[in-house]
Amino acid sequence: MIQLTIMKITGYGPWTLTLGSDREHELQMLQASLYQKIQKMFSEKDGLVFQNRSDEFFAVTNGISLDEHIDIQKELEKLFEIKVSMTIGYGDTPFDANILAYNGKKDEKFLDRQYNIYGSMDGNEKQEVTIMHIDVDSLTSKRKTLSPYETSSLMFKLYSKMSDFFLEKKSLAFFMGGDNFMVISNSKHKITAQEFINQIKSEMNLLLNCGIGISDSGRGAAKLATKSLDTIREIRDSGKEKPEVYELK
Repeated sequence: MIQLTIMKITGYGPWTLTLGSDREHELQMLQASLYQKIQKMFSEKDGLVFQNRSDEFFAVTNGISLDEHIDIQKELEKLFEIKVSMTIGYGDTPFDANILAYNGKKDEKFLDRQYNIYGSMDGNEKQEVTIMHIDVDSLTSKRKTLSPYETSSLMFKLYSKMSDFFLEKKSLAFFMGGDNFMVISNSKHKITAQEFINQIKSEMNLLLNCGIGISDSGRGAAKLATKSLDTIREIRDSGKEKPEVYELK
């Protein structure tokens, strides 16, 4: 069972218009500052935050209580002029948790009206998070013939395919920058990871590595996923035949 919290800036469009036309640099700084603060507060509670869009964030919040969400909201209200809504959902898959959270806000199912928190929580279910950390093997060699912008374009094409593929598996993929991606995964993680690696090898001629981490928290799962990915690199660099997928639990 995974718990997700979706955070979105409320009334963002109308508020941005109050800043005038020379506002884009201010908005970019605000969004970066908000992400930095939200990531810090949730990671201190063993959660992990992903940018969905610059005005919306997904957090893996297994083990984080409603009171702790309220504490974060109080801190955000002190620090920022804008307000953020939170919607909490849980499910057997990340996509199911996302849908329950979405419906909770749509139906105005408040967990705390004062602090703009919607959704549903269930602390009785087993807490388990699976995260994949995926990168491109030997992207450096491609950079010798591709300009920086062409490299970025290639990564966005990969991300588009990744998002579509894992959404069908009820998993959620996020671009982390560079050639790094993370997937909040369902229980069939090893099978789906290998399927995707094979697909990209065939369609894009790219070789991928995938480290998988399983833990009771978002931060714990990401740590193990990254450690798994590091292990793949260590095996490769030792001259041994590397696995494409490696898992730690």
